[in-house]
Amino acid sequence: MQVPFTTVDVFTDRKFGGNPLAVVTDARGLSDGQMQAIAAEFNLAETTFVLPPGDPAHTAEVRIFTPKAELPFAGHPNVGTAFVLASTGECLGRKAAGDRLVFEEKAGLVPLDVVRDNGAVIASRLAAPQPLTLGDEIAIEIVAEACSLAPDQIVTRAHRPIVASCGVGFVMVELASRAALAAAQVRADAFVRHLPMERAVGIHLYVPAKDGDLDIQSRMFAPLYGVPEDPATGSANVALIGLLAHLDARADIAALARAIGQGFDMGRPSLLQACAEKKAGTVTATYIGGRCVPMMRGTIEL
Repeated sequence: MQVPFTTVDVFTDRKFGGNPLAVVTDARGLSDGQMQAIAAEFNLAETTFVLPPGDPAHTAEVRIFTPKAELPFAGHPNVGTAFVLASTGECLGRKAAGDRLVFEEKAGLVPLDVVRDNGAVIASRLAAPQPLTLGDEIAIEIVAEACSLAPDQIVTRAHRPIVASCGVGFVMVELASRAALAAAQVRADAFVRHLPMERAVGIHLYVPAKDGDLDIQSRMFAPLYGVPEDPATGSANVALIGLLAHLDARADIAALARAIGQGFDMGRPSLLQACAEKKAGTVTATYIGGRCVPMMRGTIEL
């Protein structure tokens, strides 16, 4: 059995930047175990598997695996998969034309808009499948231990460390400085003791840091999912922009937009464009998008 795949670098405009993604463009006939084994073999933050949709009005069913587990939703896998399918204009023998794709995922429907330049696909942007939800607050001491930080490097003026989700949950943590963000180091043993997989996917650290075109710098650790550090995490940053809109004193926001840098401290600079809408005090929509570049194409022999 030959299984086709394509890899792309996501949230970047240059090769060897951003977050690498493997897209298995025809996963028909693969078992859950085979999908998990293939994701572990690629050993990237995520691998996606494209399947026929349950509803023919949608583009595809997309399943997302880290090296150790399946996710109900993730950001860079959606952005990259949309880029791959829209670039070829084909999905499992059907046309994938136009500038709107819809993926069926375990967290719900994920609509994506395709961005073109002179007809060529260069980027895509997703709308999160679920509204922003806020969960448990996490003790500062737990976050400090898990990220090798001092407690006073964690800022609590706007919010304490808290689980936020637009489809999957991350612990959102504001830090005091760009230097503190750069100094953070993941400790998997602390995650095992305090932050099991069912509590949150990982810890998302961020600092408002106006630097050129960037408004925010961030890092994300998810060691229990086989991702010690992720170069670009769309699902975390789409929840972050939702949280920031939630905390904003304005009741109505047409578009709260932020340019978020991630991966700079691990040599994979990434740029994510985040946006949120708010009406009558409630965050009503969140979006994340960015550019992609193709890297490799081949087949897996099974």
